[in-house]
Amino acid sequence: MSRQSEPHIRLSVVAPAHNEQDNVQPLIEQIAAALEPIGIGYEIVIVDDGSTDATAQRLLQLMQTHAQLRVLRMLNTPPSKGNGQSAAFHAGFRAARGELIAVLDADLQNDPADLPAMLAKLDETGADMIQGDRSHARRDTLIRRVSSIVGRLFRRMLLGDTIRDTGCSLRLMRRIIALQLPLQFRGMHRFIPVTARQMGCTVIEMPVNHRPRVAGEAKYGVWNRAIPGLIDCIAVRWMRSRRRPVDALSIGADQADTSATVEVVSQSGTTTVLS
Repeated sequence: MSRQSEPHIRLSVVAPAHNEQDNVQPLIEQIAAALEPIGIGYEIVIVDDGSTDATAQRLLQLMQTHAQLRVLRMLNTPPSKGNGQSAAFHAGFRAARGELIAVLDADLQNDPADLPAMLAKLDETGADMIQGDRSHARRDTLIRRVSSIVGRLFRRMLLGDTIRDTGCSLRLMRRIIALQLPLQFRGMHRFIPVTARQMGCTVIEMPVNHRPRVAGEAKYGVWNRAIPGLIDCIAVRWMRSRRRPVDALSIGADQADTSATVEVVSQSGTTTVLS
């Protein structure tokens, strides 16, 4: 008997989780509730990043009832700490099998119900990435609002980054782009949209929901993001200055034949056939 082919997976939803034992079940249920009605093949990839609570056990139980769920556990994590979102995204993207990858936080502040609209937006525009923007829905303190304004100013000055809500993890991108992001470096997940634009990709912003955290503990505050964020901006600026064009031509064997077709392989991974 021939082996039955696996169903086509259009979308992989990747979410890092560090000590989110009370959030992983509603997260998975909400993702399924958002995607089942639109009838696409999908998978959910949860990356357990060094959790010390019952996150791992809850995920193993959920795998028994959710066929689309896959679980990764990060290795070599520091005691009581994870390797961070960038490393978890890096691992999750490489395990993902979908042609598109959506990412969101496991703390339920991102709303999976936004995913169908993001898919529709990507299909409608032909963009490479849809970046969520929560700025219309956030109710931050004055200190956090001021710090966000200052952060955006420095990012614009240093990187030319015009993305309004870079802190929003909810985004949708083509898998080939996700695999090129240098996420093995700490803090790089905050620079996914601007890095994609530096690679020549089209990034479009759209409003998304924002919800308060109801369980678990926040991993970031004002002070543990401000100084590291500025240092990371300088590092990304240096990386941008070192970036070099990598587009190439794939030319037919008979180069003397002027009618031969030529493939242009771009940095974003797309291939264009010229004649």
